[in-house]
Amino acid sequence: MLSVIFLNQAAQSQGQFTFEDVMKFEDIKSPTISDDGNWVVYGVWPEVGDGEVVVKSVNGRQEFSIERGASPQISSDGKWVGALVQPPYIEAQNADNNGPKQGLALLNTSSGETMEFEEVRSFSFSNDGRWVRINHHQTEEVSKGEFKNSEIGLPVQILNLENNREQMLPFVNEAAMDSTSSYLAYSVVDTSGKGNGLYMLDLKSADGGVQKIAGSENSFYSNLTWDDSESVLAFTESAFDPEFEFYPSDASIQTWTAANGELETHLNPDDVEEGFRLRSNNNLTWTNDGNRLFYGVMDAEMVALDEHKEEADSVTVENLYDIDRIMKDIEGKVWHWDDPQIKTQEKVTWERTKNHLFTAVYHLDSGRSVQLANKEIPDVGPVHHPGKALGSSDLPYQKLRTWDGTYRDYYLVDLQSGEAEQFLEQQRFGASLSPNGQYAAWFDGDDWHLKHTENGSTRNLTADIETPFFDEDNDRPQPSGSYDIAGWTDDDRAVLINDKYDIWQFDTQSGESLKITEGREENRIFRIRDLDPDTETYARNERLLLTMFHDWNKSYGFYEARVGRTGTDQIMEDDKRFNIVALAEDDDAILFTQETYQEYPNLWVAADRRFRNPAKVSNLHEDLLDRFAWGEAELIDWLNMDGDTVQGILIYPGDYDPDKKYPVFIYYYERFSQRLHDFNTPVTNHRPNLAQYASDGYAVFLPDVWFDVPIPGYSATKNLVPGVQKLIEMGVADPDAIGLHGHSWSGYLTAQVVTQTDIFAAAVAGAPVGNMTSAYSGIRWGSGLARQFQYEQTQSRLGVSMWENLAPYIENSPVFFADRINTPIMIQHGDADEAVPWYQSIELYLALRRNGKESVFLHYYDEPHHLRKMANRLDYAIKMKEYMDHYLKGVPAPAWITDGVPYRGE
Repeated sequence: MLSVIFLNQAAQSQGQFTFEDVMKFEDIKSPTISDDGNWVVYGVWPEVGDGEVVVKSVNGRQEFSIERGASPQISSDGKWVGALVQPPYIEAQNADNNGPKQGLALLNTSSGETMEFEEVRSFSFSNDGRWVRINHHQTEEVSKGEFKNSEIGLPVQILNLENNREQMLPFVNEAAMDSTSSYLAYSVVDTSGKGNGLYMLDLKSADGGVQKIAGSENSFYSNLTWDDSESVLAFTESAFDPEFEFYPSDASIQTWTAANGELETHLNPDDVEEGFRLRSNNNLTWTNDGNRLFYGVMDAEMVALDEHKEEADSVTVENLYDIDRIMKDIEGKVWHWDDPQIKTQEKVTWERTKNHLFTAVYHLDSGRSVQLANKEIPDVGPVHHPGKALGSSDLPYQKLRTWDGTYRDYYLVDLQSGEAEQFLEQQRFGASLSPNGQYAAWFDGDDWHLKHTENGSTRNLTADIETPFFDEDNDRPQPSGSYDIAGWTDDDRAVLINDKYDIWQFDTQSGESLKITEGREENRIFRIRDLDPDTETYARNERLLLTMFHDWNKSYGFYEARVGRTGTDQIMEDDKRFNIVALAEDDDAILFTQETYQEYPNLWVAADRRFRNPAKVSNLHEDLLDRFAWGEAELIDWLNMDGDTVQGILIYPGDYDPDKKYPVFIYYYERFSQRLHDFNTPVTNHRPNLAQYASDGYAVFLPDVWFDVPIPGYSATKNLVPGVQKLIEMGVADPDAIGLHGHSWSGYLTAQVVTQTDIFAAAVAGAPVGNMTSAYSGIRWGSGLARQFQYEQTQSRLGVSMWENLAPYIENSPVFFADRINTPIMIQHGDADEAVPWYQSIELYLALRRNGKESVFLHYYDEPHHLRKMANRLDYAIKMKEYMDHYLKGVPAPAWITDGVPYRGE
């Protein structure tokens, strides 16, 4: 406590962090490190205004910038940095829909000189760093032309960065460069269809010659996919209808071999199973060895829907009373009680359902094709081993998704025959295959299981271990999930599995277990940070880099362990939060950040995986504590009403004086104490900016809430109120100036809590549920799902349907107890909310209004669950602050609080 007093006595002259400061606050975007570890590149952008891309050498000797640059990339040789250049902010704000377009800047890291390009959609460097592909916007001539074909290609510029040789390729629909940067394959779809075809640009030749591989009028080539091991290109060929009234025709699958120029057709439209069609809507995947090519087929009935669209008949004297003609204009659906999905969910998932690809595989060695997925087992993933693929189906359980959860049946599918063997029924937690395909693994809610995919033997790996492998903190009325698989060792010899704290190694043949880490005894949570994501397995005795989070004191760090051994070695640990941002591809350098509540997460580069010789690369906001009364965060704990220990974060006011009592702003959701060392980057949205309140004389409190079934509202009360009392006992809080804020789930909790206690002087509830009885059978418009599952199984934690027990739905609904609310409350909701229907706020507002309760309702037009429009976000942030200032600090209320705002035809 003395350190808090000392730090803030020195900060008496520090200023308040204002709304303007929030909008000006610069944040690091898209950081990356070069493959050789010598360069770091990142964007620096405020919420409002212009930013830049910064290019810095790790040794600190060179630094460049790209004005208004964003989304930077570094060439693999580190010689070039590219960034999309945004139009000036003010110019873009004042422009209409045809305003200025972004460009591209390429910066030479040796000289700092740049090349600039206009009207760029995207760009990418070749794997060897010698080439850049620049995808431009459509030309004005084509954009303004009346063409029926929506697949007309765009201008693509290819630039050799070594000699500045460039080539402009018109009407490129799709392009793909091989991994060796030797060939650029691209398909052309032009306005006339006469130049359509598949072309190859030879990047190795001195003259960069273009070769037409295949093509004829109105042909369509797509899904260009390289087998990088042999430089073989796979693709689909189809044809456009000359009048472009229908989608492209059925497709064939072909390959082109770079070594000899051989063009070969492997599959024709007639080669697929009855009831399916081979289309240009596809996804081609080579196996790593190049021996198999996975592709997809579509349901023939779904394809026919697009082919047989009928135009409305013109009304004539002859058909004026024709019932069939009139009925073509029906706008409505039939909702059946036994539909697998409700109609809103069907609508949201329709395009995915209609365009679903049923996986098949083509064996190049035998020239055989095998369809793996079908209408009973629609989902089969590609695999890189020659064993069996994993198939699944949720079709028998789609109806359950309305009120329960997601379930699937799982199958092992033979790549040679397509035969499927079911090994799991109504599985909730998924299943996975080992990298070599020898084992299937799954969690059943209690234990982890392995099945040998060839001999069929199964083994329960964890049944005899006392340590739980299910989610120990699950407080929802649904089965507990797991902490996931951490990886596999070479040749599928062992599987690594997490419990809450530790990593275990299980021998796949014997089932013997080894606990690699020993974190549980000290509340340390260890997880593997994979340093080579391109490698699927870990080697015997391989060193493992571990992240560490201390579950009680919230410190972070990095440790090291080994496959096949017990024990960890500490690399670094501190009362800070560390995050690995990126790894150098060809070097041991690691780009990472460290942060605290007071320390902005600047970029650091360490020389190797033991974080030796860390160098700070970025230097944003190092004067933050000198400029603003930022405050300081502390972890506190208290006993809730059940006598259980609860934790939370107290942020002291920036000008903290232990002889004063302060208004308290409470921001919460479920558990927030893990954010102790988070730097809360200021941004204008539905969340309060914590430092803004702390700099204006508020104590800010982020308490944990633990829930009991079926009393979520009271659970919040029994954790929050003792937490507030703790602050009062500490001498920090003014007991008459406690404010509560929540959004969505905690917006509901806020509305419910104030029906049970008068300890709060004001409350803000964003997008709350007001009435669980009506919300229960409402729709989540974003997903199309009914809300029933949320109340019975997940966040709302009631655990029963309304017909099994209506009481919890009433007892946890604020509208039924609005007469007990004595706390002034502000409600916020957007009327296009896709998660919580905004009529829930209407119900709450009308209940408060009917009971004469002091309240206001901020209704924003055409806004989703989280406000998007800057004006609305800022308005809400300002009004939230004004509301708390009035009720907690006694600041005179603005007219919108005292008198409201009359409608004036807006």
